[in-house]
Parts: sequence; C-alpha cells; structure tokens
Amino acid sequence: MKDIDILLVEDNEGDIVLTMEALEDARILNKVSVKRDGAEALDFLFNLAEHNPNELPDLILLDINLPKIDGKEVLSQIKTHPVLKKIPVVMLTTSSSEGDILESYNKHANCYIIKPVDLNKFFNIVKAIENFWVTIVKLPEKD
Repeated sequence: MKDIDILLVEDNEGDIVLTMEALEDARILNKVSVKRDGAEALDFLFNLAEHNPNELPDLILLDINLPKIDGKEVLSQIKTHPVLKKIPVVMLTTSSSEGDILESYNKHANCYIIKPVDLNKFFNIVKAIENFWVTIVKLPEKD
C-alpha cells in the first residue's frame, strides 16, 4: 500500500482538526496539505502544476462553502486544467442541497460526501474515504 498526498481544502478549523485526527487515527501515513480558501488552493495547485508536477496531491478533499472562491468554482478550474484534471476530487461538505450535488457531479467531482454532525460518523467517513482511495483505487502515476 502506497502513501498518497492529500490536499484538504477547508475553511472550518474544527473540521480541519477532526479530519486530520481521523486520518491519523486510520494509521495510514500521508502527507496532508491544508488550504483554507479557494484562491489559496488554486494558487497552490497551479503553481505545482507549472513548476513541480511531481509534488501534486494524489487526492483532493474539497469543501463547497469556501471564502474567496467557492468549492464548485475550484472544482471547475481543476477539472478543466490539462494537468490537474486527473486528480480525484472528493466533495466533503455539509451541504445536502440537490443543486450542489448535481452541480458538483456535472463539474466532474469524483464523489460527493455530506459531512455528518456526529463525531464518530465523521471519523468513520474520513477513514472510509482514505481506505477507498489508498487501498482499493489505483491512482494515476505522477508525471
């Protein structure tokens, strides 16, 4: 099982802490980068794509409700970029809006997961995300 690099794009400090704890609790060591708004995430990704494509994340966990640039626009820019579009994007959000779900899939999100309010359920979901993307899925090789 290979370690993967994860980009977590989340503005809620509590959700960042919980996600990091759940990833650590799964006992699978990954490099996790955290960006707290959509503009910061896109700057980070575009810079890596241009200068260090081997350092791009293998997986992006993306919230919808972000400052500066919302998650749906971040998703759109990722999935239309020639280098970034192959990175799987998991929408991990509190929004259960059918419109948000449909728009995310129309913009080529790889999956859409609603964050549960219950702490144990949240931990289980993050562990399941990581288990699926680390153990089961074959991700593309970095350029």
